[in-house]
Amino acid sequence: MSAGPRIPGVEVELQIACRARGIPAAGEIERMLEDTLRQAGRSSGRFAMVVRVVDERESRALNYRFRQQDRPTNVLSFPADAEFAADPEADGRLFLGDLAVCAPVLEREAAAQGKRPADHWAHLLVHGTLHLLGFDHQTDDEAAAMEGLERRILAARGIADPYA
Repeated sequence: MSAGPRIPGVEVELQIACRARGIPAAGEIERMLEDTLRQAGRSSGRFAMVVRVVDERESRALNYRFRQQDRPTNVLSFPADAEFAADPEADGRLFLGDLAVCAPVLEREAAAQGKRPADHWAHLLVHGTLHLLGFDHQTDDEAAAMEGLERRILAARGIADPYA
């Protein structure tokens, strides 16, 4: 017996642009992002996004071009603009945007922070997706709200508080 469609539904295009170990499978990423959307109040709808796994060179170039930071970073979020997000050719899905996850930075951070790499992958995917949904952490109040939501989403998956 089929479980039927999951709501919300997320279709992820996984682009692997570097050699890296431990990258979650596209289906696992989709389930994680569905949990994120549900917890963030997006309980219905069909969504699409791109997750690109990059090396330090590409991460640094993107970070410099879009944030004027001349260094690689763990995750970058690129929300879709409103015109592109509602593309009628997208099979009824709302395109949320792109995430660029830098695998070498993620691996170093996980080791330095004593975290399982799979847990750090989960955290960065949740964090980046929340940015695509408009969450931010520029002020203390924004940070408290976003980090609280991240903690709840990850705890529901059995992952420890990433900020502890």
